[in-house]
Amino acid sequence: MLKLVERLTRYKIQGLDSQPVVSGKLIRVVGLTLEATGCRAPIGSLCKIETVHGEMEVEVIGFSGEDLYLMPMEQIIEVLPGAKITPLTDKIGLPVGMELLGRVIDGVGNPLDNLGPIYTEKRASFNTEPINPLIRKPISEPLDVGLKAINGLLTVGKGQRIGLFSGSGVGKSVTLGMMTHGTTAQVTIVGLIGERGREVKEFIEQILGVEGRKNSVVIAAPADTSPLMRLKGCQSALTIAEYFRDQGFDVLLLMDSLTRFAQAQREIALSVGELPVAKGYPPSVFAKLRELIERAGNRGKDEGSITAFFTILTEGDDLQDPIADASCAILDGHIILSREMANAGHYPAIDIEKSVSRIMPRITTDKHILLSKKVRRILSICRQNQDLISIGAYQPGKNPIIDNALALKTKLDQYLQQGIKERVPYDVSVNMLESILETDPIE
Repeated sequence: MLKLVERLTRYKIQGLDSQPVVSGKLIRVVGLTLEATGCRAPIGSLCKIETVHGEMEVEVIGFSGEDLYLMPMEQIIEVLPGAKITPLTDKIGLPVGMELLGRVIDGVGNPLDNLGPIYTEKRASFNTEPINPLIRKPISEPLDVGLKAINGLLTVGKGQRIGLFSGSGVGKSVTLGMMTHGTTAQVTIVGLIGERGREVKEFIEQILGVEGRKNSVVIAAPADTSPLMRLKGCQSALTIAEYFRDQGFDVLLLMDSLTRFAQAQREIALSVGELPVAKGYPPSVFAKLRELIERAGNRGKDEGSITAFFTILTEGDDLQDPIADASCAILDGHIILSREMANAGHYPAIDIEKSVSRIMPRITTDKHILLSKKVRRILSICRQNQDLISIGAYQPGKNPIIDNALALKTKLDQYLQQGIKERVPYDVSVNMLESILETDPIE
């Protein structure tokens, strides 16, 4: 028993001295997974493996008997049978601190912006303990995101978690970029997960810009990185957001995309033998989704907030996709981007009728809620009578409610559209909406 204790390596972020480390060896490579024997390490810990031209970091993702299952942070290349594997004790957790502001990092905190190394005094775990629901402070005030459509009709509160649902090429990234310029949040965390590598640089230089980067941290794990790196990228974004929230800042977290997070977890789970249950997704994917989303939001009354926008890719614009359906049930609201509106040049392509902010009634005035309901009523009347109007079956003057709705529809379409570099504050958004509807008889 004493010998067994001496072989164990203790892993913790702070406060524990490491015990002697025992190395093992690589015995098998299957797909994306490495299998090792002879060393002991807990799930989630890091190890290093010798390759032909140096060392490569891997993470323990499971075990079977005395054998460990490992997933590399990068591509599996130049690895030989019987390669030495050693648990790491000196590189635990993610570096967090004010030094991260203005920087672009990968999924585990390494700089990507060629601005030199990042030195921080503190490291934090990629995974944190669940927050006691009874200590969470309630969402009580709106957060200005600079978009009229959201400020006026889908008001978001500080600490809310909301999903941005759309198919590919409908404008998710541009909508997120507009928020980085328009928000009143003090810190912005942007997670670019599983997207095309070309889009990462374009987002940073063209959408975020020099001014937007000053109070932002960008975590990039593009599509050509390993599934583990993509998974870590999402966890890192939440860890960094939690750090700034605990310092008292109001944080805006923009995660693009939650679907890529789920796909990365699916690749990892299937590689270790977990069985799929819904369109190829294993049960662990849905458990990981809940854990990730619940980390955002408010905590104690004396701390800041994390207002999170998670983009969800709806394949074929299908909102019944398992990830979209599961996310919608967990989040505090959803914003649907319409391909039809985007094809017509209406940006941001937010479908107000299908979108909802569950927190809006708690954080806005009764008058503001009434304005929002009137807009939905007008848009609904226009949609219901669209076919009759298109074929000329409806003659103006027959129904004053329809006539008034059609007259206001043009003004509302102008209100709901916004330029990429245009910023409209929350109060101005509400006043503009009120001026449009001040003579509206529709109830």
